Order: sequence, then C-alpha cells, then structure tokens
Amino acid sequence: MKNSLTMLIAAATAAMLGTSCQQSIVNSQPSTVQMSTPGSPYMPLWEHIPDGEPYVFEDPDQPGKFRVYVYGSHDDIITDYCGRDQVVWSAAVDSLNNWRYDGTILVVDKNRDGEPFDSAGTADVLFAPDVTFVKAPDGSAGGTYYLFPNDQTGYRNGLIAKSDRPDGPFVVCNWNKDNPNQVDGVLQFDPAVFVDDDGRVYGYWGFERSYAAEFDPTTMATVKPGTEIVEDMISGRNQPGRFKFFEASSIRKIKDKYVFIYSRFTEDGEFGLPTSNYTLAYCYSDHPLGPWTYGGTIIDGRGREVDEQGNVIASATPDGNTHGSICEVNGQWYVFYHRQTGTNEFARQAMVAPIDVNVEEGPGGKVTISEGEYNSQGFALDGLDPFERHSAGIACWYTGPKPATHEWPNNTFYGSYVAAGYGNSNVKTTADTFEPAEKYERPYDLRYNTNDVVNNTAGSIVGYKYFKLDKATVGRKDLKLLMNLTPLGVDGTIEVWILRPWPVAVPDRCAEGVKLGAIQLKADMKQEPTEMSAELPELGSFEGQLPIFFKFVSDTKDKSLCTLHDFVFE
Repeated sequence: MKNSLTMLIAAATAAMLGTSCQQSIVNSQPSTVQMSTPGSPYMPLWEHIPDGEPYVFEDPDQPGKFRVYVYGSHDDIITDYCGRDQVVWSAAVDSLNNWRYDGTILVVDKNRDGEPFDSAGTADVLFAPDVTFVKAPDGSAGGTYYLFPNDQTGYRNGLIAKSDRPDGPFVVCNWNKDNPNQVDGVLQFDPAVFVDDDGRVYGYWGFERSYAAEFDPTTMATVKPGTEIVEDMISGRNQPGRFKFFEASSIRKIKDKYVFIYSRFTEDGEFGLPTSNYTLAYCYSDHPLGPWTYGGTIIDGRGREVDEQGNVIASATPDGNTHGSICEVNGQWYVFYHRQTGTNEFARQAMVAPIDVNVEEGPGGKVTISEGEYNSQGFALDGLDPFERHSAGIACWYTGPKPATHEWPNNTFYGSYVAAGYGNSNVKTTADTFEPAEKYERPYDLRYNTNDVVNNTAGSIVGYKYFKLDKATVGRKDLKLLMNLTPLGVDGTIEVWILRPWPVAVPDRCAEGVKLGAIQLKADMKQEPTEMSAELPELGSFEGQLPIFFKFVSDTKDKSLCTLHDFVFE
C-alpha cells in the first residue's frame, strides 16, 4: 500500500470539495493505438504465461543490445494447468512496456528417433520451465542455452533441450541411448538450474519437499559423480521450520550470495489471512546448496490490503498458486510472478512489480529483498497514463459484498472479479480457436488486449493502483471518465473514488477516500457495450501516483450491475 505524503496532502486538500457528475451515452470504439503504459499484467491480456523465469540475454539479432526474455508454461489447455507447448516473450531492456512474441520454442511430440509417441501425435504437457546459459568453452562469443521444460510424462520428467539462441527453437538433448522414449536426468517437478561463475552446475526441484544437487556439466541433467542429491534442502510445507517450501524453485546469484526463490505455504493467520501458497518467498546462503537463512515474502498474490475498519483483507483473488523469480534490469530489480483470472487456476497471467534488493557481502552477510506490491502499474514506475484507454482487466483490487472463497482449483466470487479472456469477446472452450495473426502483430490493441471485469454486484469495489496525476491533470476542472461497459438491467450507481473507496482514514495505514463522481445505470438500458461518462471536476485537485476505485451501489443485491470492458480519462 502506498501511504505517501502526497496522498495525505491530496486528501486534505480535497476533503471539503464536493463532487459532481453527468453521463452521456455514445458508441464505443476499440483502441488500436500502441500503449505506453499497459500496466500489469505486462503481457497482452489474451496471453497466459504463468511460472515466468526472467533473464537478460544479448539479442542474437542485434549484438551489443540486450532483451529480457521470460520463459514460462503456457495455459492454453484451458481446462487444466499449462499446455503442450512453450513459447517465449521478450522486451528490449529500454522498452519494458512493449513485449514481443518470439514464438514457440519447444513442443515434445516425437521421440529420439523422430517417431510420434502415439497414433494421435499427442505432445507432452510441459509445466514450469527454467533456462540457463553456458558460455562457449573457448571463451568466444556465443554459447548454449539450456531449457528445462518440466515435462509431465513420467519417464521424461528430466527432459532438457538446448539452442544457440535465447529464443530457440530448442532441441531435446538427453535422450536415453537404449530407449527412444526416455531421457537421462534427475530433475523432476519445477526445475531450476544454475551455472556458477566457476562453471559448476546446480539443479533444484521439488513439490512440498525441496531437492538439490550438483550436476555433471557434461550432461546438464544428471548428478555429478561422487556427489549426492540433497534432500529437504529447506523445510517443506508439512515439516517443522519457517521455510514452508511448496514448489516453484528458482535460483539466482547476487554478488557473493545465493538466493533461492520459491512458493511458500503461509501459516494460518500469518499476515492476518488464511494459509495460502499464493506467495513467493526467498532464502539466501553463502553456498549454492546451503545452509539457508529465511529472508521473507517477495510478493503476495492475494493483494493484502486493509478495509475501512483496518482489518487485513485479500483485495484480489483469495488463493491460488504463483511462481516466478527476480531480475535486475537497468539497475532496477523486479519480481516476476503470475496471478489467477476467471474462477479457476487455469488462466494465469504474467505480473511484475519493482522491488529493492540489498546484499551485505562477506561470510554471513544478509540479503534483504523488499516485498513487491500487487498493483496495476507493472513497469510504469511513474504510474499509469490516465489518458490512455486501459482494459478494466488490469484491476488489482476486486472485492465483493462478502469475501471470495477458494476450494482448489476453484474460486467463488460474490462480487467483482477479472474474467479469463483469450483475445475476443467469444467464450472459448478449446485452445485452437483463437489464433488471429493480428493479435501477435498488435498485441496491445484493445480489440484483443482486454479482460472484462464481471459480477459487479452491489457492494463490489474495483481498483487500480496507481495513475500518474501530474501537470497534465493538476488544476483542471474539465476532467472526466469515459467507461465502456455493458449494462445488465439493474438500477444502480458506479461511484468513482480516489485514494480509498471509503470516506474513512485508517490511522498510520491509509488516507481518507474522496468520492469524485458517479455514473448512473438504469434497468431499461440496452444490454450492449455502451460508453458512459462522469464529470470529475475535483480530480485536478490531486497530484501524485494515486489509486482510483469504482464502487458499485444498488438496492438490488446479488445481481451484476454491468460488465466493465475498458476506460479512459480525458
């Protein structure tokens, strides 16, 4: 939560100001303009890349220039986790709000001899991957990129592949010499592999229990002769200890410290919320295989917040899984993770938040990583541009009249939530029906790049942190909100709030919210996409990176007032 002096001053300035509004209805037209602040999720909203491992590699097509590559699984099965291919997205290090689809990097649908595994040509399901780079042994430019795709076929769990480019394609390189359908390797669930400065290689994996080993650098897949697998490298979910490892192994070396990032099961009541594995935590060591010191939480996908009474709440999806890691880009550290959309865990999206990392070098030195905030900004560190039209689906706050509940793998929402979307307004049930080429050419075009916010019942709140309010908005009395929505036959109001969605301040926690205006919905409105407006003359009284909230009010309970598509300020 941002509790800046700017926010407090803004609240005080505006506390005595009234609000006013009016509405108009016009035809809604999709935006085709490239966005400068798409927000978080940072990839287009029709793409579903969870488990992202971020790395900065040299661009093979522009020597001397660097890109951030994100390697994740691919939620395109839709009715279950992940998919049967892995793809990669990348962005230039100086253009982090403009991600590019680099294509499919691996499909495992043939064995060592090039034969299909079955008569249908079924490819293996691939879960959360990792990538590592091995420099050329002669010290020349180039080297080999190894992909560890987390193949879910039992006798191919340890499958690895290699390429001479970070964007692939990757070719399987550890087939068993005796059985064309099997591979040689010990890696299992959620692998992570790291090449140290001295060329030694280490692997990490596990589900509820953590494992690690030094690998043979000639295979990149098997345990180094003369060494053994380390079992329970850190304490697992059901073991005594604070680590509470669940899954999602990831490894980084920062200066002289080894940092292990993983999905942690929180204790019941920790942070004031029920137990959950929807968090990433870290530990650190002077050695690649430990012993490890617990560091803390890096991100909480539940969006921990406080309500008007000061109680801790989940302001986003209440539970799920997450997986990711940390990466430094141009001197700024980020945590990459994923969120859930829809009502289950099978439509996950890539998220990012800035963090601070501090390392005390020397034996026993401490590693401190700040907790990132679950918000809508992404790489827009100065805030979202209010004059760009944003999909409603980048909401970071969506709560209902009573808390949502989770029963794996499903979530039940009693109010607003972000619907899963795949690039258009049609409901999809199979992955092979939404591949228009233009999505890849214009990934942030709002004709495709949108998630609706649905089930907006009375008492629901939808919020966005944070918008950049500066000289372009300060002092203006003519600002208004344009909201593209579909009315759903209910009389009600959408109130627009700034700072908080309540006129109550929580001491030492958050400022008092201010109502800026409202949009009136009538039961007899046509139930079709409609653009409505609200005048916000007091919005120009605020300055800074500030949150905006939409609050749904109606005498009709348990029925959605509307579906939110997108919005913009002007």
